Amino acid sequence: MDFDRMNSAGYLINHLARLFAAGLRNRIEPLGIVPGQFATLLELWMNDGQTQKELVKKLDLEQATLANTLARMERDGLITRREHPTDGRARIVRLTEKARDIRKGAYEAAQATNEAALSSLSGEEREQFNNIMRKIIVGMKNDE
Repeated sequence: MDFDRMNSAGYLINHLARLFAAGLRNRIEPLGIVPGQFATLLELWMNDGQTQKELVKKLDLEQATLANTLARMERDGLITRREHPTDGRARIVRLTEKARDIRKGAYEAAQATNEAALSSLSGEEREQFNNIMRKIIVGMKNDE
């Protein structure tokens, strides 16, 4: 049985994700962040002061993956982790001033990456593409 990777949704999505990550990396490195931190920053920019457990659920990441990401972000001065006021086992993740200061530049970098990646699509095609991806994500989550 032959496998044509160029007709495989999984292969194409993975390849596209790597290209997006590389484009984003080039644009956000000057800000002192990497793509692996970007989703966490996006979530905290929208709602600062969450627990690691909340972030794991919202970002759909493994606990160990997020723990490593948060450790690096704390080392790099992007977040602090403080005791939860009512749950001794939990810690609250908060952005530092440094992380808040790079928000605008990070958003601009993400927009530029999206624009470059989707430049060959019309506005209607972009909307369709995003809608299809959202449908696939829901379907994949329901299959877990």
